[in-house]
Amino acid sequence: MTDPPQIDSTATSLEQQLAAAPSKSGVYLMKNDQDIILYVGKALDLKKRLTSYFRSTGQRDPKTAVLVSKIARIETVITTTEKEALILESNLIKKHRPRYNVVLKDDKRYLSLRLNLNDPYPNLTLVRKIKKDGARYFGPYASAAAVRQTLKFIQRTFKLRKCNARTFKVRTRPCLNCQMGSCLGPCCNPVAPSRYHEAVKEVILFLKGRTPELIGQLKQQMVAAAAAEHFERAAELRDKLFALEKTLEKQVTVNTDFMDRDVLVAKRDGSRAVITLMTVRGGYLEGSRHYPFAETMARSPELLSSFIGQYYHRAELIPKEILVSRNLEDTCLLEEQLTEIKQQRVSILRPLRGEKARLLRMAQRNVQRAMDELVAQIDGYQDLLQRLQRKLTLGRLPRHIECFDNSNIQGSDPVSAMVVFSDGKPAPSSYRHFHIKSVVQPNDYAAMVEVLDRRYSKTSPEQSPPDLILLDGGKGQLNVALSVIRELGFSDALSLAAIAKKDEQRGETEDKIYIPGRANPIAFGRDRDLLLFLARIRDEAHRFAISFHRRQRAKRSIASSLDRIPGIGHKRKTQLLNHFGSIEKIRAASTAEISALPGINPKIADAIKAELATDG
Repeated sequence: MTDPPQIDSTATSLEQQLAAAPSKSGVYLMKNDQDIILYVGKALDLKKRLTSYFRSTGQRDPKTAVLVSKIARIETVITTTEKEALILESNLIKKHRPRYNVVLKDDKRYLSLRLNLNDPYPNLTLVRKIKKDGARYFGPYASAAAVRQTLKFIQRTFKLRKCNARTFKVRTRPCLNCQMGSCLGPCCNPVAPSRYHEAVKEVILFLKGRTPELIGQLKQQMVAAAAAEHFERAAELRDKLFALEKTLEKQVTVNTDFMDRDVLVAKRDGSRAVITLMTVRGGYLEGSRHYPFAETMARSPELLSSFIGQYYHRAELIPKEILVSRNLEDTCLLEEQLTEIKQQRVSILRPLRGEKARLLRMAQRNVQRAMDELVAQIDGYQDLLQRLQRKLTLGRLPRHIECFDNSNIQGSDPVSAMVVFSDGKPAPSSYRHFHIKSVVQPNDYAAMVEVLDRRYSKTSPEQSPPDLILLDGGKGQLNVALSVIRELGFSDALSLAAIAKKDEQRGETEDKIYIPGRANPIAFGRDRDLLLFLARIRDEAHRFAISFHRRQRAKRSIASSLDRIPGIGHKRKTQLLNHFGSIEKIRAASTAEISALPGINPKIADAIKAELATDG
């Protein structure tokens, strides 16, 4: 088991803490002066690893030196085994999500293909979140256009159903896809589950990169069908073969052994880093994805180890081989973990010659290009934020911007939303919604007072407040916000700005930006990109507020329509909405269709129709 922290937290300097560090294996936690964990790492020799961070500044990249300068305290935990250290490090990173660690986010912005094998007639759907629901997932795919094109090819070639589960259950006649011959039509036609699942198995082989194997199987089936004089079936298989062979021609062969393998390379530039994952399935290159990290303290081997530990614990497919560009300290432990997950031997290799080394060189060319793009992007945002600081006369670089927007329609369901931009980019995990509690009548100023008070009343100037608060509105909203901030004791610790939409009737051509102590809006002149950047933040806050407001109104509409009906509780309401999809579709349904649902008799169905007719 682990021992308690070994570094004395009361030590007055980092030198004393480093001197007390043990020369044993374990995990270390680096904290700032506010006791926030900045970085979690592991080492076979804690003292040696920690000392390496604090060698002379001249031997370190300036940006890395800045990160290290933020460290005020270090704690260590000694572990009995290396495996225990690996597990503890992973758990601490998941729990605290330190700023300078490699922390993989959910791939919600990437599309995956989902195939629910528990369904008698599965279909492929595009999803952005992989769940542990028993379904098969393929991806995620970096290119949305490419995965949609792949889905179209599969639907055209393998003829799986395209309708969703709800439509599939109630359809009474074949759809247009079935009539055109691009769907087997199991909704209406007598399609044997065994035949349908043959097509499903073919789709799985195709998506797993086993196209050559699939082509071989189809050729055998075509020959057998022709020998049995089933010429229509043979012609169908021939067309499928032609389509697959045409697709195979476009794929790039990178290995002659036709094995599944991933190629991982890391590239660092000071505190910045990029990891490139190149995917090879069945000897064919499927594609590559880049994972950029704007700031990290991890060295390249640590980057790769941390990535492997996080990525493959949630990956649908773990290949037999993972090629890496650096020797990893914990290769054996990672291989052991992945082998346990896959239930097959998984090897992590660093090849120096041959085809595998050529794959690494290909990936390294890709990661260099990705690093160049990351550096250009970060430097571009840095320049934009520096110019914005000068234009708005801000005390600090506006790396952390919070923007507020209120939303209501005729005073109903008033809500507010806060969006956050960090280093010039949206940070959706920090977005917040607010239900307005103290304002009944439409009053934008009162709503602003409530929201700002709730957001900042528990925040002190020492707790890293935002560098800029942006308000959707004009001078009125700005003055209200200024008074709230001063009452909370922030004084000049917070910078404020308001953005008002242009008044086209008065001949205005641009939005207006107001700051405290200035009567007229700021003139941006040639720095119009700064105005567009602030407008982009405002528009994101408006979108977020409107979407939240619509959801609240929809909930209230559903509650007011169904909850008033005697005999309709939460279970029946959920059943009705799951089956029909919306209040409008329930209203359009016949009494017979409603009463056909389990637990709903004709009397309750009549009551539902009567209530919704009155509501409509």
